[in-house]
Amino acid sequence: QVQLVESGGGLVQAGGSLRLSCAASGRTFSSYAMGWFRQAPGKEREFVARITGTGSMTSYADSVKGRFTIFRDNAKNTVYLQMNSLKPEDTAVYYCVGDSYYSKIVRSPNYWGQGTQVNVSS
Repeated sequence: QVQLVESGGGLVQAGGSLRLSCAASGRTFSSYAMGWFRQAPGKEREFVARITGTGSMTSYADSVKGRFTIFRDNAKNTVYLQMNSLKPEDTAVYYCVGDSYYSKIVRSPNYWGQGTQVNVSS
């Protein structure tokens, strides 16, 4: 069982930056692939980014590629999402997710955090 707690959301102007953090419980954090989803008002949840347990591989949704970076610190049991050049359409609740399988992160991750709100003003 993995418990995930996000932090770092808030209000930022368009073009600004924000870093989200996700602290995970458990002693086997490095064995889990991690990722981020988001859900904007009135829209379905969508995949944002994922990273393997070792951090050697990452992938991103096309909408955030080149602006967002996912990385992790296994010594701190934490995964991050650095968001640069933010746009109003990035406004959403951002969820940290985890799973034993990297392939499952994109569609059906096993573990979810409670979410953190990001608002980008124009």
